[in-house]
Amino acid sequence: MWHELVLSGIGGTTIAEAKATLCYAEVLAWVAYRDKHGSLNLARRIELTGALIALQVNRGSGGKADLYDFMPHHVRPGTDLEQAMREWS
Repeated sequence: MWHELVLSGIGGTTIAEAKATLCYAEVLAWVAYRDKHGSLNLARRIELTGALIALQVNRGSGGKADLYDFMPHHVRPGTDLEQAMREWS
């Protein structure tokens, strides 16, 4: 979480600075915001928007794609590294 806050320009330019700058209540507020609205990373937000549009186009033409098929940088829920490695082998 600290990495995402700092990379988004929240609390400072380093994790140590953000930990010194942000109070516990602010961090909880950011966690709640992220849980409700998704990643703070702008690139991930853009990827999600594009994936939603692509999914609608796919479904409109009779496709059966999943949202995550259009999100190459997002990990599917319930997928972990070990499971992915077993499936890849």
